[in-house]
Amino acid sequence: MINRVILVGRLVRDAELRKTQSGLSVASFTVAIDNRRGSQGEKSTSFIPCTVWNQAAENLYKFTKKGSLIGVDGRLMQRSYKKNDGTNASVVEVIADTVQFLDSKKDSQPRNDVPTEVRQEDENVDSIDLAEDDLPF
Repeated sequence: MINRVILVGRLVRDAELRKTQSGLSVASFTVAIDNRRGSQGEKSTSFIPCTVWNQAAENLYKFTKKGSLIGVDGRLMQRSYKKNDGTNASVVEVIADTVQFLDSKKDSQPRNDVPTEVRQEDENVDSIDLAEDDLPF
């Protein structure tokens, strides 16, 4: 069976970043996708819920905002849960393996409001001093 999804669209709102109890980062976001239907090429829009994990989640939160153009490569997943009122509900979402930032670098400035619990890993990283001549590009 093949379960592969590739989307290109814009963020409907800023990604929501949170941490699991085990310390993993997870970001939830919605991508607006343009559709063409019918012989007249009428346009409509689909809003696709997505989730991304770990470093990709932190990068999405830090370097994108509402309206950012992104590419998502992942898989569809359906899950069921009970609502607060006791009824059953189901949701289909894309679990992203990779998220590509498609806006130009000058249009995307990093956020300074990254939650501190997400940045704790940064405190354990030693800085690396490199001369410009050492860089391969």
